[in-house]
Formats: sequence, structure tokens, C-alpha cells
Amino acid sequence: MAKTAITPTREQDFSAWYQNVISAADLAENSPVRGCMTIKPYGYAIWELIQKQFDAIIKSMGVQNCYFPTMIPLSFFQKEAEHVEGFAKESAVITHYRLKAVDGKITVDETAELTEPYVLRPTSETLFGEAMSRWVNSYRDLPMLLNQWANIFRWEMRPRIFLRTAEFLWQEGHCAFATKEECLKHALKMLSTYENFAKDTLALFSYTGEKTPEERFAGADNTYTFETMSQDGKSSQSGTSHNLGQHFAKSFNIKYQSEEGKEEFAWTNSWGVSSRLIGAMIVAHSDDDGLILPPAIAPYECVIIPFIKSDMDTKALTAYCEKVKESLLNAGIRVLFDNSDMRSSDKVWKWIKKGAPIRIEIGANELSQDSVTITRRDLGKASQKQINLKSISEIRDVLNTMQKDIYEKHKSLTLDSTKTVKTIEEAKELLAKDFKGFIKLPYKETLSEKYDELKETYKITRRCLPLEDKETVIIAKSF
Repeated sequence: MAKTAITPTREQDFSAWYQNVISAADLAENSPVRGCMTIKPYGYAIWELIQKQFDAIIKSMGVQNCYFPTMIPLSFFQKEAEHVEGFAKESAVITHYRLKAVDGKITVDETAELTEPYVLRPTSETLFGEAMSRWVNSYRDLPMLLNQWANIFRWEMRPRIFLRTAEFLWQEGHCAFATKEECLKHALKMLSTYENFAKDTLALFSYTGEKTPEERFAGADNTYTFETMSQDGKSSQSGTSHNLGQHFAKSFNIKYQSEEGKEEFAWTNSWGVSSRLIGAMIVAHSDDDGLILPPAIAPYECVIIPFIKSDMDTKALTAYCEKVKESLLNAGIRVLFDNSDMRSSDKVWKWIKKGAPIRIEIGANELSQDSVTITRRDLGKASQKQINLKSISEIRDVLNTMQKDIYEKHKSLTLDSTKTVKTIEEAKELLAKDFKGFIKLPYKETLSEKYDELKETYKITRRCLPLEDKETVIIAKSF
């Protein structure tokens, strides 16, 4: 059996493999705070690239960033009973505002109870709704397109780094419109924006569609989702867009004066993606040697590794590596020259595990030929080739090809692991054979006790109704 950098392998234990990829790539670790994660610099650099690129997209669409408090008054939730019911079981509540020392120990000061408890935000529809009730007055104020980059708290009982933690990072857009049609159109536009971003930046193929009424966001008229597949055939809800209708507008009195001088309730939507995208990307692309990063969100698209022999002129080699680095930077490529005192072979494995898209190896041969040797992370030694320093800009083409290839591989995995059936019985036959993937079947088939039994036995859920065929539902296990 071939030796791998990550053990157990995907085939042996996918969940353990996932955790070990994160550890080997030095992305994040479990925090001393229960259910939370500490995102380490390399992992946070990935999130910063996601944030930077998506932020530019939404700003080009007219969205403006803002920021709201982490704490939400409990009374705000009471204005939207259906909404709060959906989050009640996972909400963290602050009831006191002071500590005290008793016999050398720090404890809660019982006399410092808040007159009104605060909820650590599980989402911010209520805060945005209250603000919009003051900010929206006239049809001239609409559409109001707002977004915040923030942290979210949901008391997670079974945490998994990046995919499910009690605190995580995200963006949440909240918008108000004058008409129902505008609101729905924009919610669908954001779904399409997410789908394209996942494809172009994260190299993720996704199924986009509407959540069934059973899975819909609390307080929404429609919830839209894009679902991505892990290599073990499970689904990750990677982002959502909600058409909230007038529920929140009526609860928070978001009104505007129309051009005709009439007072009307606005229509609102909300949409968001989170640091879960990093987890979805890991389980979609990585292998038994570690992380594989699409170049678009790799902190370093290229890593230069010098191979130094005892009789070499190290100053000359170092100077040449710096020259290569400068050429790549001038070509707009994110690059690191790993000039640490680690052995060259250890550096190679380090950057394999960390998923650097291209390794650039430079030794005596490359120095004498004014060239570099490059290796693609996703293809390994089979892709190894020499490039003359004068043609170093060709590496951009290699990176672009790699980005497309990773996407096409994930698309093929997803399509090849999707089966269509006509009945619950056929779905049960597949699952009984340990089928790994997505199953498409008529939605009406899931409105029966047979589906409830299937759900309980195989832990599957309704993922979405594809936009092109809302009579069909996709079911899958959740990662």
C-alpha cells in the first residue's frame, strides 16, 4: 500500500482524514472555548482572499458594507416569533453584565442581572429590520442594499472545524425593495452570484435550487441554496439566499412612501456565505497527501524551494531565487520564497500538505540553465517540467489551467455520483447498497411515512428542488 502524508486515508476514515488535513496544512485548531475554532494565519489568509474577492463582486452590484452589534435585544426576536423559533435551541443568551471575586475565585455577580437579556447574534435580520424601519422613508431610499462581514454564534452540539462551529465567520446581506418582484429577482440573482463565485474562485460545482417547505429558513417565503458534494458523496449547504417577503417589514414596520404618496410596506431579502466554504473546498478537492487549493484562493500560488548541495554557491542560488520571485511578483502572482533552514525534501512535503498550487524547485541544474522546475500540486510528478526564466509568465497560464481542471474534476465527481430514481423504494435500494452521492426523485415521494423511515435509517435530508425542475428533489447525507 502506497505511503501517504495523511493517515487515515479518505477511504479508511473520511472524517478523521478531514481533521488531519486541516492539522497538517496548519489551517485551524479546536479552541479552548467549547465548540469553537481558532483559525491560524494560513487558514485565515484563505478566508481573507474569499472575503476580498466576494466583497469586490457585491460592491460592483451596488451593495454597501456596514456593521451591527454582536448582541441583539431579546425583544427584537419576540417581534418575529416564527424566525426566533428556528434559532431558539441554538441561541446563546447574555443575562448578566458583571463578575466578582469571591474567596479568590471569579464568579457571576448575581446582582448585576440585565433588565433585558441579549442574544449573541445567530443571524441579523432583526437588527437590520429595526434599522431599516428608521432608514427607509421614501421610495427614493429603495432599493437599500446592505451587507456586513461579521461573526455568528449558534450553539453547535457536534462541532467540526470550518463546517460546524459555535462561532464562525460570514457575510450577511440584507436588502429592502419597493416591490415583491424586485425582491425575488434579487434573491435569485444572489444565488446565481454565489454559484458563479463557487465555480470561478473555489472550483466547486454545485446544485442550486429552492429549499422545500420543510427545510425553509424560519420566516422566509423562499429559501434558495447551493449544495456542494464531498468526495465521500455527502452534501454541504454552502450558502443561502432568502426571499423574506414582507414578514420582517411588517414585524419591524419597514414602510416607505410611494411615488403616489401612499404608505407601503417594503419587501426584504437576506443572503450569506460563511467560513464553511473552506470546509466544503477541503472535502471536495484534497487528497491523501493533504490540501489541494484552487489557485484563486491560495495564499501563495507558487512556492520557491531551493535545493542546496554542500559544494554550491549558496549566495548565487539565493540571489537567483530572489530574481525568480521578483519576476513572479511582477506578473501578479502570489509567491513565497521558502528560505528557511529546513531540509529541501521536508519543504517539498510541507507545501504538498499545505496545498501550494505550484512548487518551483531550483537547484544547480536550473541555475546553470537559467530556468526553473515546476510541479502542479493536483497532478504531482507527472506534471513536472522546466521553464526558462524568460518565459516565467507562462506560469500564469498553468495556474489558470489548474483552476479549470480542479473545477472540472469536481463537476465530474458530482455528476457521476448523482442518480435519478422514481420511487422511495428505488432510493432505498441504492442507500442499502451504501450508495455515496446525491439522489434525485419526485418531491411528492418524500411526503410519506416511507420517506420518514428512510430519513431516520440513512440520515438523509432534502437538499433542494433544482430551479429547472421543482417537481424533483435532491436528497443526500449531510457532511
